[in-house]
Amino acid sequence: MTAFVWEDKYSLHIAEIDRQHQKLFALFNELYDAMQQGHGSEVIDKVLTSVVDYCAYHFAFEEKLLREAGFKEEAAHRAEHGKLTDQAKALARRLKEEGSDTTVAIATLQFLGDWLARHILVSDKSFAPFLIARGVHA
Repeated sequence: MTAFVWEDKYSLHIAEIDRQHQKLFALFNELYDAMQQGHGSEVIDKVLTSVVDYCAYHFAFEEKLLREAGFKEEAAHRAEHGKLTDQAKALARRLKEEGSDTTVAIATLQFLGDWLARHILVSDKSFAPFLIARGVHA
């Protein structure tokens, strides 16, 4: 069972960004599925490391597109990315300090869930028409 299923409502209709967001869904669901089976503490380190690493890649990609297209709110979006990155890194530090327990796994699920529900549906959706109008579809 998966917690988040990719639906058209999440699509920005920019293929590469959608693929990257789907990767985030996969990471979320990997942790969720492991927790459902009682194995969350066994995969949390791997998933959280993947999230932190993928944040850097994905955010840099998005920010480059926004900057090159001249999106006037790129700095604000970059700042939001910075906050999300800080949250992910804080979870990784917490994991190192507290160990692989259920509370860190739950906090990670909450973080990813908020990211998927709020950041993609609100923040990212706000710039998609701007990029598409400038020919960014791939």
